[in-house]
Amino acid sequence: MKIVVGQGSCGIAAGASKVYNELDALIKAGNLKADLTITGCIGMCYLEPIVDLYLDDGSLTRLVKVSQKDVQTIAQAINESDFSLLSKLEVSQEDKEILDKQTRIALRHCGVIDPMKIEDYIEDQGYGALEKILKTGMTQEDVIEEIKLSGLAGRGGAGFPTWFKWNAAKESKADKKYLICNADEGDPGAFMDRAVIEGDPHNLIEGMLIGAYAMGADEAVVYVRAEYPLAILRLENAIKQATAKGYLGDNILGSNFSCKMRIKAGAGAFVCGEETALIESLEGQRGMPRLKPPFPAAAGYWLKPSNINNVETFANVPWIILNGGGAFAAMGTPDSKGTKVFALTGKISKGGLVEIPMGKTLHDVIYDIGGGIRDNKKFKAVQMGGPSGGCIPEEKLSTVIDYKKLGETGAIMGSGGMVVMDESTCMVGMARFFLDFTAKESCGKCVHCRLGTKRMLEILDRIVKGEGKDGDIELLEELSISVKDGALCGLGQTAPNPVLTTIRYFRDEYEAHIYDKKCPAGECSALVTYSIDHDKCTGCSLCARKCPVDAISGQIKSPYTIDPEICIKCGDCYKVCRFDAVKIN
Repeated sequence: MKIVVGQGSCGIAAGASKVYNELDALIKAGNLKADLTITGCIGMCYLEPIVDLYLDDGSLTRLVKVSQKDVQTIAQAINESDFSLLSKLEVSQEDKEILDKQTRIALRHCGVIDPMKIEDYIEDQGYGALEKILKTGMTQEDVIEEIKLSGLAGRGGAGFPTWFKWNAAKESKADKKYLICNADEGDPGAFMDRAVIEGDPHNLIEGMLIGAYAMGADEAVVYVRAEYPLAILRLENAIKQATAKGYLGDNILGSNFSCKMRIKAGAGAFVCGEETALIESLEGQRGMPRLKPPFPAAAGYWLKPSNINNVETFANVPWIILNGGGAFAAMGTPDSKGTKVFALTGKISKGGLVEIPMGKTLHDVIYDIGGGIRDNKKFKAVQMGGPSGGCIPEEKLSTVIDYKKLGETGAIMGSGGMVVMDESTCMVGMARFFLDFTAKESCGKCVHCRLGTKRMLEILDRIVKGEGKDGDIELLEELSISVKDGALCGLGQTAPNPVLTTIRYFRDEYEAHIYDKKCPAGECSALVTYSIDHDKCTGCSLCARKCPVDAISGQIKSPYTIDPEICIKCGDCYKVCRFDAVKIN
């Protein structure tokens, strides 16, 4: 019997470490006979903590939402071989099917192997792709040609052909070359790269080694967010293990290929997702984009030829080399090959990570896999591509997921964040939220981004406060175009996307804020008032007890009243009312 406890960041946050410690204590005390180990996030974050029981016959029993109090029941079921005791904890058939609807390549080991044990990775073809290259005599050109055949595009957002970047770095002549992994995942609501590193760090290492071999680099650097301590810990451990096993260092696997790897913990600047700003940060400078050309392939880190790809891009590489570029290219669309990992967050029923072939629709992901909208509310929009992306409305849910089709909506693929919004979301407020983020994260190097985003944010601030005026929408559109055209890097060039797409698809909400001084979603506190419907109020007093400023008065079993002069519009009364008596006006 083997017990595997999910120990990704999501599982730990939900209490998985406490469950693991309880199980460990029982085993050490001799009250439970089983092998206990950990794994990363399998993607079903909404079901954490997850505990997998691998029986001696190889069958799997998956337990979900496990708490400390369930540990004794688990031990009893194992000791007595009576697994009917666990029926209430077992994953439902519907949730089982979520994984069946996916095609997992980058995530294929996540939630399956122990990320702290290189042996687990090796047992499932780990480092087999590297061995194939080094022991069968594949040349640099052979590797690049296989990546070209696969159609793998950069998964960090730009979708640039991976083979082209590798080949450009290979063709550059220099005494030193660098390979860099961009793990500076800064989008709100995105956690794909973190999950891959936490759950399968050796896969990242192997993918990077193959890239380093293809371009002739002998040094690799992983630039990872300092806010990802667990990912850094597991990657450090994996680098030590790979070095000890001969997969990293000098003369790897007895070949002439040598490569060392190290980690750089970044300071958390969103602009460092841009490759030249990342390089500046690596060199100890403030993260600010460089003028291009020269491109990093010619003059990157320390002005040496360098190649930068993100975590998910490298995570696909070992599978491609083992299975052939044609197998990867057979998935997806003519314009976008292979699979893509998405982080489902927001008002979604089943949040977490999913990996699907390109060519599925947004509706497939949000409803068929994500389970639709929480609390039976109506879908309103999905934000694609993070702060640099755009909001896609319900009428566009049939949009096929590939770089070109998503671009036509005004959004972008980005690194894979999907923030789902329901009818209670104010789209003007959402645009303001993302623009506030990009305005604060602007490095300030170019005037259009530094000042343009600030002026746009000031307009949006006025609108959500009920101080919008005629001409504001047109001014936002004009400023958006100016910022897009004048900004130096991708942060500024894409920062207006949330504003432009919300104006494009939800212009009526802007007009309601400006001309009617109303927020249709009831979210902008300056534009709403709260009242109690006396015909529905039962006098339970829950709203009055929850009000932080005592703005609600009344007597038990009689209708209550809200004093608008005292009310701070926090919305607590609306959230707790079970009788739909509190109204947002």
